[in-house]
Amino acid sequence: MDSLEARSRSVQERTFCKWLNTKLESAGYPTMTSLVKDLSDGVRLIQLMEIMGDTSLGRYNKNPRMRVQKAENVNKALEFITSRGVKLTNIGPEDIIDGNLKLTLGMIWTLILRFTIADINEEGLSAKEGLLLWCQRKTALYKEVNVQDFTVSWSDGLALCALIHCHRPDLLDYNKLDKADRHRNTQLAFDVAEQHLGIPQLLEVADLCDVARPDERSVMTYVASYFHAFSTMDQAETVSRRVEKFAELMQSVWLSKNDYERRVRALLSSVLEIQALWAAIKFTGTYVDAKEHASNFQKYKQTTKRQWVTEKQDVSTLFSNVQTKLRTYGLREYVPPPGLSLADLDTAWKALLSSEAKRSRAINAQIREIKETLRKHFADLANDFEKRLHTISSELASIEGPLEEQQEQVRKLQTRLPTLAEKLAELANAEEDCQAANVDENDYTVFTFADLEFEHELVVQSILKKLAFVDNQIVSHNMTNLTPAQLEQFETTFRYFDKDESNTLELAEMTAALASLGIIYPEEDMYMIHDQLVQDYGAVSYEAFINLLVEITEDQTSPAQLRESFRGIAQDKPFVTELDLRLAQLSQSSVDYLRQAMPPASNDGEPAYDYESWLDEVFS
Repeated sequence: MDSLEARSRSVQERTFCKWLNTKLESAGYPTMTSLVKDLSDGVRLIQLMEIMGDTSLGRYNKNPRMRVQKAENVNKALEFITSRGVKLTNIGPEDIIDGNLKLTLGMIWTLILRFTIADINEEGLSAKEGLLLWCQRKTALYKEVNVQDFTVSWSDGLALCALIHCHRPDLLDYNKLDKADRHRNTQLAFDVAEQHLGIPQLLEVADLCDVARPDERSVMTYVASYFHAFSTMDQAETVSRRVEKFAELMQSVWLSKNDYERRVRALLSSVLEIQALWAAIKFTGTYVDAKEHASNFQKYKQTTKRQWVTEKQDVSTLFSNVQTKLRTYGLREYVPPPGLSLADLDTAWKALLSSEAKRSRAINAQIREIKETLRKHFADLANDFEKRLHTISSELASIEGPLEEQQEQVRKLQTRLPTLAEKLAELANAEEDCQAANVDENDYTVFTFADLEFEHELVVQSILKKLAFVDNQIVSHNMTNLTPAQLEQFETTFRYFDKDESNTLELAEMTAALASLGIIYPEEDMYMIHDQLVQDYGAVSYEAFINLLVEITEDQTSPAQLRESFRGIAQDKPFVTELDLRLAQLSQSSVDYLRQAMPPASNDGEPAYDYESWLDEVFS
């Protein structure tokens, strides 16, 4: 055994022994001094299993003297572990009795994962990722901390201090720490955690600071104690979180409006530029020149035009989404600046289509070898199909009203898609006839099958996206007052732990996902919650997961509650200062946004902001 492995086992033996002793002490049993010696007769192992499993294992040899009695005890404990779905590999009673340290440590690590961190399923998924994600979120605002693993990321003690300061800033002043003194910072975190948070010191300072790579399992065992200690503190942050969520909502709306205006300006500019270019082009009168112009025009339609079609649909959807979001929260409707409305964009788009038609006719006038019947037949189908597409797109873009009515309108649009697909098949047949006759241009339409097939798919996807968006808004508004940012966080968490992309979560995946959000339940409760969701929804689907989180985290955000929250932060003053916002532990981006959004208020001291007037303005 090399020195690194020996040191790792030594740290694990000491850490795991301390961890097990906390379990024994809680039940009034004597503690252990040696894993190898004190576990060898199976008595302590059975006691530990009864504590962790919260059940009795029945009669056993409490004072075994013979090897067979010890084997019976160890067998009973191992069978209980296996019955709880824990897979033990390459370990038997004789390994515990004979004091095989390596296998004993492996067994204890499995117990820690199962009974303290999370369950393990057959694919090997554990809550390690969830615990790491929790640590990263809690320490994200501390620039000296970068938690990437459960080894070297904890070597300077700053990550531990950040976890404590994030939840209990009254226990230590993170900003006054000497960031270079890793030994002192680590010992400080150990002392504060043990004295004020009840977290036993499972590690030594040297285990983290004096080795090139701290032992991962020992660090995970200790850090998990912080998670359990802090997982119930979120309710104390409700007032600040409510204001922060509202600020995030307003900021997201502001960003969406800016994005809409920027993209509409760019699209209008590009449309005018291409029309000016076409007006300036002159034909030379040769067939080669005409074919070259036709090729360039076709390339434009397959690349630039499709990008514009996509962008036009996207900005229309973006505008509709902004309005829906504002109406959902009772906020004032958004009116774009002059020249940037959807009506202005439609007018410019009609002019573009007119220019395209003119350009197409000019090119086709140079090429006379065209079969009129086929051209007219294809054009009739194509123009009719484009009108159908445009009608559906316009109706989709103009959908408004209550969310449930919007949902019904989108679903009605879906019922028209099968007929549209049949028309597209007819158009494909007409396209094949034209190709067979070497007809590659048409004066009666600017649309090709490829264009319309692309726009057809775009319309189909737009309907699906709109329906998904409205469904999410219904979940956010009707079932709870979750902000889009919070709903996005829940969806991101669901997708992150849906490893097989089945759109469902197994028990272990659901447990890990909830743990990453700071939500933890006893094992029996988690089984019950999982079974109930499967009974109600058939599986732990995305809808079931969101509904569960709605029940857990529901927090209504009405205008009256927001006003009361601002008054609480302002300590009943008619204005709020930047210091008030920072003391409420709002994020930096939320503080910056609120300073810019709220009007100034009279104050003899530092700058102040009139939150009352601001709330009157944003709520209609």
